Amino acid sequence: MDIRELDRRALATLGAVIAQVGPDQLRLPTPCADWTLHGLLRHQVSENLGFAAAAAGVTGDIRAWDQGNLGENPYQAYLDSADAMTRAFTEDVLGRSLQIREFGFFPGRVALGMHVLDCVVHGWDVAQTIGVAYDPDADLVRYSLKVAASIPTGGPSDDRPRTAFAPVVEVSEGSPDLDRLLGLVGRRPAAS
Repeated sequence: MDIRELDRRALATLGAVIAQVGPDQLRLPTPCADWTLHGLLRHQVSENLGFAAAAAGVTGDIRAWDQGNLGENPYQAYLDSADAMTRAFTEDVLGRSLQIREFGFFPGRVALGMHVLDCVVHGWDVAQTIGVAYDPDADLVRYSLKVAASIPTGGPSDDRPRTAFAPVVEVSEGSPDLDRLLGLVGRRPAAS
């Protein structure tokens, strides 16, 4: 499996949902606590640029993860950041150690898997916010589920500055993969 191709497809899937966002929807609340849709889109643009900066070797500068600016056209800002992300992850980056936010250093291949997960989950967040269908490819969901299951959920004794996700939401064992993924990252699937 080419993780870079999975990431390109995850970016395109998220982009297809973002393309449906109207300017009057940017103030809507999202499933991400404390974020409006504008804040969530800015976060994703920032994450794309942050991962690109990490691939370029930026370390120790958390500001590299907060450079997103939606300007007058949030969709174009997303496309530009997605393009920067894709161009940054060349084959030689996959084996290097990259600093991902304050979470630490990870092999490039692992970091890219984290990005796939981010895109798949935030695609659902955006779709839920604007009330459109969301049906990512099954292999993107299965891969994201595997990545999410490998990330510690944190707890009272966790000494990290913050956890990556909200607390796990219990989802029944026989639920679809997307619902199980959403539960792992603290979302309450509509069917639960």
